[in-house]
Amino acid sequence: MYQSYFEKVKNSSRLMTRLSADKTTEILMDISKKLRSSQAIIMTANKDDLDRMDPNNPRFDRLKLSEERIASIASDVESVAQLPCPVGELLESKILANGLSLEKKRVALGVVGVIYEARPNVTIDVFALCLRSGNVCVLKGGADAENSNVILVDIIRQVLTNHGVDPEIIQLLPPDRKASEELMNAVGYVDVLIPRGSQGLIDAVRSNAKIPVIETGAGIVHTYFHQSGDLDLGQLIILNAKTRRVSVCNALDCLVLDQVRLGDLPVLIHPMAKEGVEVFADDLAYQQLKGLYPDNLLHLASDADFGTEFLSLKLSIKTVANMDAALDHIYRFSSKHSEAIIAEDEDVIERYLNEVDAAAVYVNASTAFTDGAQFGLGAEIGISTQKLHARGPMGLRELTSYKWIVKGNGQVRS
Repeated sequence: MYQSYFEKVKNSSRLMTRLSADKTTEILMDISKKLRSSQAIIMTANKDDLDRMDPNNPRFDRLKLSEERIASIASDVESVAQLPCPVGELLESKILANGLSLEKKRVALGVVGVIYEARPNVTIDVFALCLRSGNVCVLKGGADAENSNVILVDIIRQVLTNHGVDPEIIQLLPPDRKASEELMNAVGYVDVLIPRGSQGLIDAVRSNAKIPVIETGAGIVHTYFHQSGDLDLGQLIILNAKTRRVSVCNALDCLVLDQVRLGDLPVLIHPMAKEGVEVFADDLAYQQLKGLYPDNLLHLASDADFGTEFLSLKLSIKTVANMDAALDHIYRFSSKHSEAIIAEDEDVIERYLNEVDAAAVYVNASTAFTDGAQFGLGAEIGISTQKLHARGPMGLRELTSYKWIVKGNGQVRS
């Protein structure tokens, strides 16, 4: 049913090698301008989507586009446009004993497929990164963001047409399950598939796709407050990691606390009460907080409250006897996205950095920084929690592979 989409985008990928870096810069800068000038139209389409969603749904915040957020998306496009194009970068070169010249050069992956949920900013981020890295893209957004995605792709296609570039280099599939199934089975058409969204979506793609998948996992994020941690620093970091924006994957889910610092816990999380953060505390933490944290926001934790990506104003607290217990807890429940430690003991910090297995590991800083733009990548196509072929925020270089170029003057092999 959707094969024509795949054929169009596959055929258009051959044209990408003819686009110069300067041309992609011009296109992206014009897309940024068009986004800014089309704010009213975009927000009208987005409102149609928002009106169909319960405001209490954790995905509501991800779906929402404001003037400020549209301006931020436009700025990210400009940032991508100003980054060096990675295609053609010489990675390695050598002359063999037989006189053959070998060069290893960076090339685009080709056709990049992305399945995502209620995040219309992904539409722009993916296209910008794909264009700058010489790739084409086929997108499958969720039904929740259908109107927003349609208008954003329309804006992209208008700019491409104005520049004389085939608008088929971006395809937006209808938001139905059949489209996802066909995309996951688009062997010979799509070179790599990247799911962005809930753990359920990621698991479904990983289990059913017949084409290569780069897994961008859910963020089950911990911050370990070690006995040597600074209280004022910890209070600031934990508040920001939890409440800056609760619906994103780098938001804090579980505070792991050394038992000897239990007396500091009420002060450590005191600012979160004003933000309405519900706390799900283990026995020791619950007894310490009772009467010192609002009763309506304090709950005794169950096993299900650990290893959960809340995506809301909820936080679990785990008390541990020592660092070994903290590392065991994180090892058991981490999604390998972002993990942090608040500590002053350098030996402890070094051990944490060495032993915690995650794409981003923080020392005395908020996990809110796990983001392609914050890492200087312009934007991100996702945050990979696997180890092949990319890890962490994925930018331009992560959307490339390489090929060997071999030059000779008549060499033959005996």
